[in-house]
Amino acid sequence: MQNLKATLTLILLFFTLTFYAQEVTVLDADTGIPVDNIAIFNKDQSKTTVTDARGKSELDIFSPDERITFKHISYATYTTTKNQIERRGNRVYLHLKTEELQEVVMSVSKWEQQKKHIPQKIETFDARNIAFTAPQTSADLLQNSGKVFVQKSQLGGGSPMIRGFATNRILLSVDGVRMNNAIFRGGNLQNVISVDPFTIKKTEVTFGPGSVIYGSDAIGGVMNFYTQDPRFSFTDSLAFSGNVNYRYSTANNENTAHVDFNLGKLKWASYTSFTYNNFDDLKMGEHGPESYLRNNYVIRENGTDVLVANDDPKKQVSSGYDQVSFLQKFTYKPNSTWNYDLGLYYSETSDFPRYDRLIRPTSDGKGLRSAEWYYGPQKWFMGNFQITQKGKNKFYDGVKLTTAYQFFEESRHDRGFQDPELYSTREKVDALSLNLDFENKKMGDLHLYYGAEYVFNKVDSKGSMQNIETDEVAETASRYPDGSTWQTLAGYINGEYQLKPNLTLLSGIRYSQVWVNAIFDTTYYPFPFDEADIVTGALTGSLGLSWFPRSDLQVTLNGSTGFRAPNIDDIGKIFDSEPGSVVVPNPDLEPEYAYNGELGLRKNFNDVLVLKGTTYYTYLVDALVRRDFSFGGQTEIEYNGEPSNVQAIQNAAKAYVYGFEFGLEAYFNEHLSLNSNLTLTEGVEEDDDGTDSPSRHAAPIFGDVHLIWENQKLKADVFVNYNGEVSNNDLAISEQGKTYMYASDANGNPYSPSWYTLNFRSQYQITNALKASVSLENMTNQRYRMYSSGITAPGTNLVLGLGYAF
Repeated sequence: MQNLKATLTLILLFFTLTFYAQEVTVLDADTGIPVDNIAIFNKDQSKTTVTDARGKSELDIFSPDERITFKHISYATYTTTKNQIERRGNRVYLHLKTEELQEVVMSVSKWEQQKKHIPQKIETFDARNIAFTAPQTSADLLQNSGKVFVQKSQLGGGSPMIRGFATNRILLSVDGVRMNNAIFRGGNLQNVISVDPFTIKKTEVTFGPGSVIYGSDAIGGVMNFYTQDPRFSFTDSLAFSGNVNYRYSTANNENTAHVDFNLGKLKWASYTSFTYNNFDDLKMGEHGPESYLRNNYVIRENGTDVLVANDDPKKQVSSGYDQVSFLQKFTYKPNSTWNYDLGLYYSETSDFPRYDRLIRPTSDGKGLRSAEWYYGPQKWFMGNFQITQKGKNKFYDGVKLTTAYQFFEESRHDRGFQDPELYSTREKVDALSLNLDFENKKMGDLHLYYGAEYVFNKVDSKGSMQNIETDEVAETASRYPDGSTWQTLAGYINGEYQLKPNLTLLSGIRYSQVWVNAIFDTTYYPFPFDEADIVTGALTGSLGLSWFPRSDLQVTLNGSTGFRAPNIDDIGKIFDSEPGSVVVPNPDLEPEYAYNGELGLRKNFNDVLVLKGTTYYTYLVDALVRRDFSFGGQTEIEYNGEPSNVQAIQNAAKAYVYGFEFGLEAYFNEHLSLNSNLTLTEGVEEDDDGTDSPSRHAAPIFGDVHLIWENQKLKADVFVNYNGEVSNNDLAISEQGKTYMYASDANGNPYSPSWYTLNFRSQYQITNALKASVSLENMTNQRYRMYSSGITAPGTNLVLGLGYAF
C-alpha cells in the first residue's frame, strides 16, 4: 500500500512538473540565433540559472510575477517576469551592446568583416536607434544621424549629400542590390523614400568611393539598407511574433500605421510588413526669413486659374502626400550549408507636388509661374532571390548568388499659370541584376573576397500634352529616348591581410565595362544625331590600412578611385533645368573619375571619452556637369512654348572636394552620455576655360550635440541640430539664380542663413510588449530651410508614437 502511494505521488509530481514547468529560449535579437551562458536571476540573486548551448533554461525556481533579470557581458541587460515571458511564447530576444570596434559590417566586401579592420569611414544605424529617432522616411533616417546632409525640394523628397557629392554620384543599395538605375539624375533625387524605415534592420553608410565593390556611381559614398530577416523557430513548433506601430506628428498632421509579423519553423521562416503613411501640408516655424512664407497659391475656379491669398502663410499648401510600403521575405535553410532567401519589396506614393516649382514667381514678381507641378506616383518593386552556400571548398569558403528584378515608375506633370496645356512625361525602368560573390579564408592571414556583376536597364519613356479644357491629348517629346538601354559587366577582387595583430591591410581592384545605347526620335526636335552608342571601361582600385599603435588608438589611411559612367539621363534627357533654360541630349560623353585620399584617427580615453576625426580630399576629372551648349548650331530653342537657353551635360569640368568630420562620445555614468558630430565640407568646380565656382553639392557646416539619459525602461535625448551659413559668394552659380528658394542678404542677394533647433526625444517601455514615444522637435519654432532645399523645414513638431510587440 505504501509503495502504491509513493508511486502515485511520483506520477502526480511528474505530471505537475510536465504541465507547469516553464522553459525559456534566449535568442539574439538581430540574428535569431540561440545565446548560451546567459545569467538569469531574481532581484536579490538568491535564485540563479544559466542558458545552455541551445539558449534554453528552466524557470521553475521563479514565481510567476517575480522580476527576473537576463544578463550577459555582450548583451544589454533585460528584466521581465515568467508570466510576460509565457505571453511572448517563452522566448526572450536580447540586443547586443554597442561596441563599435567589435562591430561587424558588410558594406566593404558584401561579407561580414570586423569594422576595426576597415580603413574607410563607415557609420551604422541599427533598428533600435531608428525606432528611437522615429523618422518619417528613410531620408529623415539619414538626416537624423547627424552625419549625412539631406536636401529636400518637396515634402515627398530627400536627396542625401555625402562629402560634396549627391544624387547619381552616391549609390543606394537594398539587401545587396544596387538601386541606382539608368535615369538616376544629377538633379535632386527622392528614391531613398521608397525604403520603409520600419523594415530596416541596419543601415551602413560608407564614406568615399566604393567603386571596387559597387561599380559606377559610388563616388561620394554608398548607403546600404539591410531589411529585417525572417526568424527561425529553433524548435519543432511554429513561432509567431510581430509588431504594431502608430505615429502622429503635428507639423504635417502625419498619420502612420505599421504592422509586421514573423512565422518560423526549424527550416523555414517568413517575414511580412505593411506600412501606410499619410502626410498633410507641412507647417513651417514662426521665427525666420519672411521670404520663406507661402503668401499665396493657385486654385482652379470656374475653369480659370486664380491666385489666392493663403490664410496661414506658414502652411506650405500643396506639399502633402500618401505612401504605402510592403515587404515579404521568405527564407529556407535545409541544412547548415545552404540558405535560400526570397524578398518581395513594393512601395508606391500618391501624386506629390514639387513644392519648389510651385513657389517660383513670375518675372515681375507679382504672380506664380506654375498652376500645377507634381510628380505622379513613384513606384518601386523588387524581387530579390539569393542562394548562399557556406563550407570548405577548394576555391571558396562561401558563395552567394544574388539575382534581382526591379521596376521603377515615375512621372512629371506641369502646367503654367492660365495655360490650358498640361505637359506630362512618364518613365519606366526595368532593371535586371546578377551578382556572384565569393569569400575565401583559406590562405593564412589573407582573406580574399571576389566576384562578378552584370546589370541591365531598359528605359521606357513617353511624353504627352493634355488640354484641360477640351481633354484632348496629344503626344509630345519624351524625357528620354524610348527603349534605350544601359548595361554593365564587371569583375572584382578584394583582399584583407593581417600584417600584424594590430595592423590590417585592405586592397582591391575592379574592372567595369559599360554599354549605353539610345536611338533619338527627331519628330519633335531636329537632333543633329540619330543614335548614341557608347562603349567604355573603367579600372578602379583601393589601398588602405588600419593600425592600432596602442589598444586605445586607431589610425586609418585609405586611398581609392571611383568612377561614374554616363547613363541615359546624362546622354539623352530633355527637360527644363531652371526658368528659361532647357537641357538637351549629348551622345559624346565619357566617364568621370574620382581620386580620393583620407586619414582617420580614433582615440579612446579609458572608455569614458572617445574622439574620432577624419580628413579627406577628392579630385574629380572629366566631371559631368550642365553647361551652355550649341544644339544643331542653335543656342536657344523653344521648349513647352517658351524660348529657352540651350544646355547639356558635358565632360567640361574638374572638381575638388575636401573636408573634416569629427565625432565625440562621452560616458559620464551608466545612464548619462553625450555625443556630438561636426562636418565641414568645401568644394570647387573648375571649368575647362579656367573659371571656377563653388560646388553645388558641398553642404554647409553642420552638426549636432546630444545629451542622453537611459535606463532599462526610459531613454531621453535633449539635442541641438545646427547648420552654418552659405553666403552669396559661396553659392553655386546654378543656385544663385533660384532667388525664390533663398533668403536675401544685406545687398539683396540670395544666400542660405545659418540656423539651429533645440529638440527633445524620449521613449518609455511601459511593459515588455508596449512602448510609447514622445518627441518635441524645433522647440524654439525656428523658420529655416536646409541648404538648396525648396521646402521650408517643420516648425515646432510634437511626435507621438505607440508600439506593441506580440
